[in-house]
Amino acid sequence: VYVFYLIPASCLLSPYHTSFVLQKEEVEDNTDANMEGALIARDRVGVQDFVLLDSHTSETSFLNNLRKRYQENLIYTYIGTLLVSVNPYKELDIYTVTQMQLYRGVNFFELPPHLYAIADNAYRVMCSEYNNHFILISGESGAGKTEASKKILQYYAVTCPTTEQLQIVRDRLLLSNPVLEAFGNAKTLRNDNSSRFGKYMDIQFDFKGAPVGGHILSYLIEKSRVVHQNHGERNFHIFYQLLEGGDKDLLCWLGLERNPQKYAYLIQGRCAKVFSINDKNDWKIVRKAFSIIDFTEKDLEHLFGIVASVLHLGNIQFEEDSNGHAIIRNGTQIKWISKVSFPSQVVLVLQVLSPLNVDLAFYARDAVAKAIYGRTFTWLVNKINGSLANKDSTRKTVIGLLDIYGFEVLDTNSFEQFCINYCNEKLQQLLIEMTLKAEQEEYELEGIEWEPIPYFNNKIICDLVEQKHKGIISILDEECLRPGEATDLSFLEKLEEKVGDHAHFVTRKLADQKTRKSIDWVDFRLLHYAGEVTYFAKLNKLFSMSSQVATQFKNSLMSLIEILMSKEPSYVRCIKPNENKEPGKFDDFLIRHQVKYLGLMEHLRVRRAGFAYRRKYELFLQRYKSLCPATWPHWHGPAAEGVERLIKHLGYKPEEYKLGRTKIFIRFPKTLFATEDAFEIRKHLLGMLEACWRGALARKEAKKRTWAVQIIRKFINGFINRKKPLCPENIEFVRLVQYKYFMKLRDHVPKNVLDKSWLRPPSILEETSEMLKKICIRNLVRKYCRGVTAERKVQLQQKVVASAVFRGKKEGYLQSINQPFADTRLSEYTPNLLKGLCQMLTPAPCFQYATPVVKYDRNGFKARERLLVLTQSSAYVVEMAKIKQKIDYATLKGNGVNWCGAFLPISDPLTLPLLCFQGDVILHCEHIFEVVSKLCMLANKQNLVKVVQGR
Repeated sequence: VYVFYLIPASCLLSPYHTSFVLQKEEVEDNTDANMEGALIARDRVGVQDFVLLDSHTSETSFLNNLRKRYQENLIYTYIGTLLVSVNPYKELDIYTVTQMQLYRGVNFFELPPHLYAIADNAYRVMCSEYNNHFILISGESGAGKTEASKKILQYYAVTCPTTEQLQIVRDRLLLSNPVLEAFGNAKTLRNDNSSRFGKYMDIQFDFKGAPVGGHILSYLIEKSRVVHQNHGERNFHIFYQLLEGGDKDLLCWLGLERNPQKYAYLIQGRCAKVFSINDKNDWKIVRKAFSIIDFTEKDLEHLFGIVASVLHLGNIQFEEDSNGHAIIRNGTQIKWISKVSFPSQVVLVLQVLSPLNVDLAFYARDAVAKAIYGRTFTWLVNKINGSLANKDSTRKTVIGLLDIYGFEVLDTNSFEQFCINYCNEKLQQLLIEMTLKAEQEEYELEGIEWEPIPYFNNKIICDLVEQKHKGIISILDEECLRPGEATDLSFLEKLEEKVGDHAHFVTRKLADQKTRKSIDWVDFRLLHYAGEVTYFAKLNKLFSMSSQVATQFKNSLMSLIEILMSKEPSYVRCIKPNENKEPGKFDDFLIRHQVKYLGLMEHLRVRRAGFAYRRKYELFLQRYKSLCPATWPHWHGPAAEGVERLIKHLGYKPEEYKLGRTKIFIRFPKTLFATEDAFEIRKHLLGMLEACWRGALARKEAKKRTWAVQIIRKFINGFINRKKPLCPENIEFVRLVQYKYFMKLRDHVPKNVLDKSWLRPPSILEETSEMLKKICIRNLVRKYCRGVTAERKVQLQQKVVASAVFRGKKEGYLQSINQPFADTRLSEYTPNLLKGLCQMLTPAPCFQYATPVVKYDRNGFKARERLLVLTQSSAYVVEMAKIKQKIDYATLKGNGVNWCGAFLPISDPLTLPLLCFQGDVILHCEHIFEVVSKLCMLANKQNLVKVVQGR
């Protein structure tokens, strides 16, 4: 016996991911649509994955789970990766941009079931693995297939990366829908916007994941609706939109009136006006869509002309002449058809080349109208494809959307129902095959032995319909093309002859006594995977001209299956909860019927034939590790070993689980639920301990907050009284301000005497700051002075002398400030030169300085290279150890040394550093400031130098 406790629904529902997810937005909004994250009982909202149903073979259990969720506005439920969607017939706040962003990039089973999860999973896998996908959306009319397709397109439009150029492609993809709906959708008894054609759309993505193009394939548009509608139904939307929304000039040119009651093809259902449909607004949307998807005015002129031609064609009336042939007496409609470019020769063929009676003439008129509309729809789809085509030849990945009619069982099942149900047989076969393939591949990947899964293989039914030479379609081809007149009875006889022994085929003749009463003489019955369907086989009404259509449909369906087989699948099964479109009403009989013909139980059995639950070791261990002392609170070994230790402690039996390479597989939902319940009990106990611990932490935190409030109040009071003398009210605030300033000043003290910056103090520390600034500067000066060497001191003294002489008087002095003065340049010259000089001088002098110069002769100003040597008492001009001039410092007068050169006949002499002794010796010296300062210091005469103004 398993007792079910209150547990998070999102924790126990996924066979692949049972993480405890509680979205913040879901809690805050507290809306019915977001109940998945709340703490609620399993028996209230059911499980969000049918795979976890204990009685997975019971339709009653299936319906009960679906009903529970539907009553809580939970319209989505998984079967593995298949999504079951129930039409709510009301607006739910689950399709917002916020919801789109919530599901964007999230693991498939991490959030509650949603259409966005299907779309996002296909997109992410496509981008990561660079392969193609398709999403198959099926269900009967009114179940919400078209809306689901729209929501997926909108999701990609919002969440995919795009540019300004790609925005055009995105708009065209979105706006192709209203155009196709206008020409391909109609009001039926089941749905006010029922798609009367099958549609497959490829959305093309570039390597960045941006939508760059698309392509549409259409299947089996219901052309019979053009000429006939049942009571309570309408023709295709475009006719009513044109009459209601088209401007006056357009209608005048087309020869149309606004009143749909004027046209025979629009009033047979006696439902031209529908409360839920605004044809005028829809016309505006369609017109805007045409401009976006690149239709020219000429294209629209031809298109609307053909639409008008169909209406005029329906108003043509025939009368019988004397020979029993049909004739047209009123040619008004013919004239309008001719005016709007409908080929009038077609009508002439009906009257002149093939004389018909009145009944056959009306039949031929309707056949022409259906053919025209069918070809127009094909042209329209091709035109839209041209607009969506991407011209870039680089490889694209695609996500296909297949919005296809569901299996249908009507009171009278026509040839169209035969094609629709055949299509669903093929798609059911594809679904089962691909599901089995996916299951088998996962088992093989995990190293688990594959056990054959029993299921009904409907290939036998597909072969009954499509097999060459023996299938129903081939027999129909043969019967319609053989010489002589084909009749319904001859067709039935041929079927009985060739497929009469088939287990899924029955006619009145072949049936037993009990079944025979429910089959007419012109009927045959097929036992589809979804149930028995009786088809009306009268050739002259339902199967006339159907031979080629059936073959073409079969070929196009085979082509579609090939397209789908090359892609990775995702499935959406749409269910209509009631016939009256009432919110909240759950019709068990109707839904049970849909569950059967959608193959949901079959799919569930395939999913459950193996294992109901599988999950990676790391995630399983992380969630349930608290249930085993060996794994709690931490397991330090491999995750697989930890899981094995955990399940042995829990008492799992060998038949309940398998261990794969990376995942644990649990066969029965009850095993998982028991584990989940045990986890909830443990979590409850841990929750009590956690509550105590959190209480202690909360009290500690409250104490800290109380202390903080007191401190804040104290410092606010101190700030108010900060300018008063120190007192109990402000002392702590003042001390804090002082401390903060001094700590900050510590990191901003000037590092040298040239740095004049100082941290600005608060007003209460201005005096203290000024005192500290003076002390700091004095300390920096003292530190600097103590660090100056004797050699450096002499250099600085020379700088002082040079500054006194040249500062503000000679351009170029400022550039020399950063250049250090050399005490002597003796080391730069040959020692032998000075040694020879010492031998010529007695007593031998003490050389203080030497530098190369250029001497200019007074006569002719010839340049000669010399060496200027300074001693303690004299200056010498030397050449090759020969003394050329000697200047004694004692003979120099205050104005005897001139910085002069204005009289020299050389180019711009003021640019040359010239030194003139008594007007007799003129020297060009590169280090002029250094030489002059050294000379002044040696001669001990600070006023020897006269500076000539200029450069």
